[in-house]
Amino acid sequence: MAELEAEIAVLISEYRGRTGKSLTVGAVESATGGRIADRITNIPGSSDYFKGSVVAYSNEVKITLLGVKKATIENYGAVSEQTALEMAQGGRKLLDVDVCISDTGIAGPSGATPEKPVGLFHLGLTARDANFSQKHNFPGNRDENKQYAAEAALNMLKQYLLRLLNATRPSARL
Repeated sequence: MAELEAEIAVLISEYRGRTGKSLTVGAVESATGGRIADRITNIPGSSDYFKGSVVAYSNEVKITLLGVKKATIENYGAVSEQTALEMAQGGRKLLDVDVCISDTGIAGPSGATPEKPVGLFHLGLTARDANFSQKHNFPGNRDENKQYAAEAALNMLKQYLLRLLNATRPSARL
């Protein structure tokens, strides 16, 4: 299960080797309840790049600690693309990291609405040069949905790091 987080560690190390710059990562979690941070910190040496995480389970914590706008939650809901992005942005600032990933979702078995079913998750990622989100509908029970969401968030981070690393490759000269 540690494959993805090990790949992230390698990519961050490659980035440091190629650019001479360190890259720091943080996480802001809601429905995953700390699983993203747990997986990242299972890798020896992760303290070199992982600065921390916040489990912002309540809307009050999302608003007061992370700076998610109350109007965002009122207009779009706690489980929305907008909230996921504001969580990542607030976490990036609060944790003072280069890259921050976030999740918000409905793990189940309750909490669903006709518009927002059990298994709906929105993930966010923000960095100096990036700000994007992903929407997922996972088919599992509560525990499985939390696992799927953590996996998807780590995969989103991996894909961002691959793009970042690719941008540092020297151009081929003819």
